[in-house]
Amino acid sequence: MTDIDIAYLQQWVGKQETQEDDLALFPARALAAALNNESLPGKGDALPLFWEWMYFLPTPRAEATGIDGHPDKGGFLPPVPLPRRMWAAGEVTAHQSLTIGSPATRISTIESVELKQGSTGTLVFVNVRHDIHQFDKLCISQVQNIVYREAPQQKGIAPLPPGKTAPGSCDFSRVIKPDPVLLFRYSALTYNGHRIHYDRDYAMKEEQYPALVVHGPLLVTLLLELQRQHLSDRNIRQFRFRAMRPTFDTVPFQVAAQLEENELSLWSADEDNFLCMSIQAQLADKA
Repeated sequence: MTDIDIAYLQQWVGKQETQEDDLALFPARALAAALNNESLPGKGDALPLFWEWMYFLPTPRAEATGIDGHPDKGGFLPPVPLPRRMWAAGEVTAHQSLTIGSPATRISTIESVELKQGSTGTLVFVNVRHDIHQFDKLCISQVQNIVYREAPQQKGIAPLPPGKTAPGSCDFSRVIKPDPVLLFRYSALTYNGHRIHYDRDYAMKEEQYPALVVHGPLLVTLLLELQRQHLSDRNIRQFRFRAMRPTFDTVPFQVAAQLEENELSLWSADEDNFLCMSIQAQLADKA
């Protein structure tokens, strides 16, 4: 068990950070192209939900970047002394759409820091709230659940967590064939330097994954794209997502959805039909 001074880390609770961004057109057009969308957004268009993660990006100096590609610990986020970090879950409320090409402000707040023991060892959970304002109105509220973990103790490729079988039926679905180019482009557009997404040797030898890891936020984005394609007249008011099992770039995976009145379930499943990313969404009434 790693010795962690949780009382010290909890001193970060309540800390805030404010960032400004003009929501430039290029990232939105570049992501649409990377996703192979037929049409590209224009200035003044509504920014698709969850694409805001390409904005308000921290830009740490090279000397302030860790060996894994993440910014050095400390600063806004607490300096959790565990080597592995992942975005485990989150919640998003859409009050109104953001507009591409207009200034916006994001206020981030550390809501909680908790120490837990799991099947893989010591865990630290950090919850961060992000509130995004544009035109003096609250547009997006988010809660980001970050988990810090110990490194695997055994040598070689680490075993995957136990799988939960995906639902047996869906209303619509799509097969995604991930590749290193898509992962690299998403890393670049979100300024995510974590090497597990583009450095195969590092991902396999240092973090003991069997291949490159598909970003959790990219999986969420692909699931929300499925909603935009098939339910374009039904906006999402709120959704929660949870990462359940890693997805890798070496085999295709499925994204699927099932609708029941205003409740939309979305999920991704790997080649063994195990759930990888799960979303529960609330839809607005039809216009």
